[in-house]
Amino acid sequence: MESSQTATFGGGCFWCIEAAFKELDGISDVTSGYAGGTVENPTYEQVCSGTTGHAEVIQVEYDPSVVDYDELLDVFFAVHDPTQLNRQGPDVGTQYRSIVLYHDDDQRRLAEAYVEALDDSYDDDVVTELAPFETFYEAEAYHQDYFEKNPNDAYCQFHASPKIEKVREKFADKLAN
Repeated sequence: MESSQTATFGGGCFWCIEAAFKELDGISDVTSGYAGGTVENPTYEQVCSGTTGHAEVIQVEYDPSVVDYDELLDVFFAVHDPTQLNRQGPDVGTQYRSIVLYHDDDQRRLAEAYVEALDDSYDDDVVTELAPFETFYEAEAYHQDYFEKNPNDAYCQFHASPKIEKVREKFADKLAN
């Protein structure tokens, strides 16, 4: 068994993509947080102001012998719209941008190739930002496992549930038990 690896993605509200990635086999941890900005240890309120440069992201710890990075990219791009600039659905601002923060040259090459191929399948341009991973700041405790703790929350029902269902249908062979 290979050692755990890390992937970092932002595609709108972190509650929604965190819940979707937790469905997958080979994922040992998914943490909501902030990355890609300039302020150290930002708060949720600071990030929501749009002035820190951070995106709401998830950090995924995964076993590449069970689920590889390309498969994570498949899931990531299936659960958000990479053609929406600085927004996803009702969430608007640079903190909701589509972003892949790569941890090494392999992730960079795979993400670049994926976005290039994906761009041909959309009428609009794919605006996903690709950037080197620098620093991840874990979001406040109440943001962790938000969907799991608040399954009846209206936002979760309307925005996270469809993403989870999409993962369950499209990636049925990759689901955790």
